[in-house]
Amino acid sequence: MHTRSPRAETRPFDAAHFRQALSQFATGVTIITTRLADGTFRGLTASSFNSVSLDPPLVLWSLGSAASSMPIFTGNSHYVINVLSSGQQDLAMRFSKRSIANPFDDVPYELSRTGQPILAGVSAWFECHNRSRYPEGDHVIFVGEVEECAVHPQAALLFHGGQFGSTAK
Repeated sequence: MHTRSPRAETRPFDAAHFRQALSQFATGVTIITTRLADGTFRGLTASSFNSVSLDPPLVLWSLGSAASSMPIFTGNSHYVINVLSSGQQDLAMRFSKRSIANPFDDVPYELSRTGQPILAGVSAWFECHNRSRYPEGDHVIFVGEVEECAVHPQAALLFHGGQFGSTAK
């Protein structure tokens, strides 16, 4: 059910100030990976990851509506959410750049049961069925139904105030 409450008086909104305020919320860092029809892989760095439900097991993440990878992630049946560990800042940067032709070059990974790349050294991963999508604002919210996951407890990579950090483990 989608409800809307009455809005307060409209006034100019400062997007830069909003972005700065959002940067004060520390998040984990993930790389979402998938396999294309031609057998190649695609991946992107995302900090917009959250749990939704335990029964059924659901998670969410979001992607900018204008992202070049939008058709790939809306069209594929499965993807893997790789939760990065504290030593994987370079990997996060690599998958955040559009200028790198193949960010998977020289990156160790294994394949999930559906053939999606699982990056080596991550603290957890979630293989998801692409269950539903919700366009909101300038992003699309992806809800994935977790079919398989694994955990390798270790210090987490964090993003806060525009910088990487880590938890103590």
